[in-house]
Amino acid sequence: MENMQAALWVVILLVVLALAFDFMNGFHDAANSIATVVSTGVLRPAQAIAFAAFFNVVAIFVFHLSVAATVGKGIVQPGVVDTHVVFGALLGAITWNVITWYYGIPSSSSHALIGGIVGAVIAKSGAGALLSAGILKTVTFIFVSPILGFVLGSLMMVLVANVFKRSRPSKVDKWFRNLQLVSAGAYSLGHGGNDAQKTIGIIWMLLVATGYVSAADKSPPTWTIVSCYMAIGLGTLFGGWRIVKTMGQKITKLKPVGGFCAETGGAMTLFLATALGIPVSTTHTITGAIVGVGSTQRASAVRWGVAGNIVWAWILTIPASAFVAAISYWISMQIF
Repeated sequence: MENMQAALWVVILLVVLALAFDFMNGFHDAANSIATVVSTGVLRPAQAIAFAAFFNVVAIFVFHLSVAATVGKGIVQPGVVDTHVVFGALLGAITWNVITWYYGIPSSSSHALIGGIVGAVIAKSGAGALLSAGILKTVTFIFVSPILGFVLGSLMMVLVANVFKRSRPSKVDKWFRNLQLVSAGAYSLGHGGNDAQKTIGIIWMLLVATGYVSAADKSPPTWTIVSCYMAIGLGTLFGGWRIVKTMGQKITKLKPVGGFCAETGGAMTLFLATALGIPVSTTHTITGAIVGVGSTQRASAVRWGVAGNIVWAWILTIPASAFVAAISYWISMQIF
């Protein structure tokens, strides 16, 4: 009886840790949703944060749980995951998030979590315990999502420039200040829909591993879904101002029309990835879209050095979080 109670407390603590990661995901990635709308002056920071948080949570009614299924059942062989693996994965992801937030580097919370899962699983059972299809799909979109964001953002900018080339700049600016509210809402919807599901997936993985949910169930418990969407919404509500500055000002200077095109290109990428059940990085996506918009003006409009530093953070995210997760798994084995 005591052992069952102890096991229950471990599961509860891990669920709390997962929700803390989800909150940090919203906090860390708030800049992805609001940087452009703040930097263009369409909304004040406090307004933008509340706006983005609202759409993060509303995403619960829009998207199916395809991404949650990929994370929960499509990355690791059945029977491998236990509480030590989940602890290592979450600690690895949270540690990398804290480091990159502190230095104002817009890295990927999503890939930090995937890296954490990979590191903890390899520490326990080796690389053979990973499902190559799920890993390959996720790793491929490390490159595809920013490229797609870049292409769609730049195409939107070219299209808009041609459609409105004979309009007065002041009138165009006024129209796109209003339209940017639509694009920012869509991007925040995509952010919530893709990112909240990653935490739903790891909690689902934990509940299956500990026997609280059947592996045959097609969806996790409702409380898991609601709590994860609420956690990411609250995280966004608290914001991440260090990263807002990098995303909204340091990569390229944006006007409302550019902000609209970047957010629309990014939102289309996120909607596609979420529909396909692929856990992508909202950071990678919006950065690619912002660079795409800036590059249509002239190459010098993009601060390529800043963009290059961000790319290095992307490359390091999975191995760095995997390394910390492997160590955390070992520590967990000694403690619990």
